[in-house]
Amino acid sequence: MTSARIAGTSRSEFSRKWDLWWRFTVRTAEQRHRGSHLGFLWALLTPLLMLGLYFVVFSVIFGGRFGALADETPTDYAFAIFLGLILYQILAETLTVSPAIIVTNQSLVKKVVFPLEILPLAQLGASWFSTLVSLALLLIGSIVFGRGISLTALTWLPVILAPFVLVCVGLGWFFSALGVFFRDLSQVMPFIAQILLYASAVFYPISKIPPELWVFLEWNPLLHTIALARSAVLWNQPVDLKSLGYTYMVAALFFFGGKWTFFKLKSSFADVL
Repeated sequence: MTSARIAGTSRSEFSRKWDLWWRFTVRTAEQRHRGSHLGFLWALLTPLLMLGLYFVVFSVIFGGRFGALADETPTDYAFAIFLGLILYQILAETLTVSPAIIVTNQSLVKKVVFPLEILPLAQLGASWFSTLVSLALLLIGSIVFGRGISLTALTWLPVILAPFVLVCVGLGWFFSALGVFFRDLSQVMPFIAQILLYASAVFYPISKIPPELWVFLEWNPLLHTIALARSAVLWNQPVDLKSLGYTYMVAALFFFGGKWTFFKLKSSFADVL
C-alpha cells in the first residue's frame, strides 16, 4: 500500500513538472516573436533566409568545399554549412542565455515553491522548436534540391542528436546555476560561443585542422556531432561508431555534472538573489 502511494506521488510530481515545463516552453517560444507582425512565421522564414545567404556567400562567392564527395556541388556545401550552424546555434544559445535564466526569474526563487530546474529546460525546449523547424527545412531542401535523404539517415539522426540534447541540458543547468553567483558569465559567454563557432569545423573540413590544434579540438563534442550528422544525413556515409560513442560518454558527463551542480547550489539561490 505504501509503495503504491509513493509510486502515485512520484507520477503526480512528474506530471506536474512536465506540465510546468511545457507551459514555460510555450511561453518562452511566444516571447521570442511577441509584438512582431509575422509571429511564429519567423521560425520558418529565418532559417530560409539564412540558407539563402549561406548559399550565395560560401558556395557561390567563396566557392568552398568540404571534399567529402567526389562530385560535391555548391548546394552540398551550403547544406553542410547550414546543418553545422543549426547545431552550433542551439549550443551557443544555451551558453549565452543560461547564465541569466535564474537571475531574471527572481520572483520564482524567492516567493514561490517552484522547481527551478524547469527554467533552463524550458529555454532549451523553445530553442529546439526553432532547431527542429530548421532541420525539417534542411531535409526538405536536400530531398528537393540535393541528393535526397535515405531511410537509414533518418534512423541515425535521432541517435546522433540524443547525446547532443543531453550536453545542452547539462550545460544549461551548470551555467544557469553558476550565473547566480558569477554575473560576469553573461558577458563572457558570447565570446566563448564565438570561439566555439570556429573550433567546431562549421565552415571547413576537419582534414584542414593542423595536428597541433587537433590535439585540443578533437575533444569538442559539437565538432563530432556536426561531423556525424553530415556524414549520415547529407553524404550517406557510414557512421563513425567510435566518434558516436565518444559523444554519448561526454553527454553523460555533462548531463550528470550539470545536474549535480544545479541541485547542489539550488538551496543558495535565494540567499544570493
